[in-house]
Amino acid sequence: MSVFEEPNTALLPTGFIDLLQHEAEAEARGIELVMEVFAAHGYERVRPPLMEFETSLLHGAGQALAEQTFRLMDPDSRRMMALRPDMTTQIARIAATRLAESPRPLRLSYAGSCVLVGAPGREGERQITQAGIELIGADSAEADAEVVLVAAEALERLGIAHVSFDLSYPALVQQVVDELGLAPSSRAQLMHALDRKDAAAVATLGGAAAPVLNAMLDAAGPADTALAALAGLTLSSATRVLADRLAAVATTIAARSPGIRLTVDPVEFRAWQYHTGVCVTVFARDQREELGRGGRYLAHESEPACGLTLRPEVLLRAARPIELRPRVYVPAGVDVARAAACRAQGYATVAGLAPVEDVRAEARRLGCRHLLLPDDLVTL
Repeated sequence: MSVFEEPNTALLPTGFIDLLQHEAEAEARGIELVMEVFAAHGYERVRPPLMEFETSLLHGAGQALAEQTFRLMDPDSRRMMALRPDMTTQIARIAATRLAESPRPLRLSYAGSCVLVGAPGREGERQITQAGIELIGADSAEADAEVVLVAAEALERLGIAHVSFDLSYPALVQQVVDELGLAPSSRAQLMHALDRKDAAAVATLGGAAAPVLNAMLDAAGPADTALAALAGLTLSSATRVLADRLAAVATTIAARSPGIRLTVDPVEFRAWQYHTGVCVTVFARDQREELGRGGRYLAHESEPACGLTLRPEVLLRAARPIELRPRVYVPAGVDVARAAACRAQGYATVAGLAPVEDVRAEARRLGCRHLLLPDDLVTL
């Protein structure tokens, strides 16, 4: 661009968008509905900063986020800073530092924007919104189940239908493979075959564990069927502990919410970066994108924790339309007390700043469906 050309100020970088009036309002109201559910279950809201020193943000489990992270130099301290690509590790930092003396288990919630380097094929997702919960200081199937059930209630509050929760345990299949003692290159080939769900390649590369691994591949599906298949496998004692924990989480969730739709994939391990236990991905039947994900991890490398993060912009595409405040045009000169009464009833009032000849036409021009007259509230 020539130095003499005017910049196109409407042009934004790839992956960043403006949310306009109704979109921004719907997103904000949707987030608050979700946060109200979290608060009702005792999750207290915190707000970490958008940017931290690189050494802090990418410490411990945060190292797994390094390739997704934008960095820049702080002009004051001359230290490298990083924009958060995810909020979970920030909540873990807060729990380990600011809230180190708070009683456990600690229940925290959060909502905010994240900025990340676009992944191949998903370069359009560089600014995302997250809303989630973290349960820190407890390591039990009941804790794992709680975060799923609270998230399920939040999705129900938004009116999202046909939701399913897909449970996995990345360490489970990794434990089976590790027990084979394969060379690094052979292990990588086998894990690649498992990732692609390639039963033929698994049969060739899996050695003595091939029957078990292919049975685990076949087990993926509704929780009851998958868990029954896992229960029938001959596993080492270390692997059986993991399989039993997965079963305990699914059983606890189903017992507390009999109508919930649970699936289990014993071989799913891709994209779980810092998680150490049972993980969950949330889907809706008519929505291609996942609604959220979460699972068990170690907060600040040592404290047991589990959580689940939802994606509000995706949720709202699957939810029933958010009801926005109906707009009422209040012509200049109408009693302000009457306008205040309208706001108390849930309307948004748009005040006329000067007398106009046709108040009805002015109301329509300003996008108002209602008109407040001196003696009546009129629907246009």
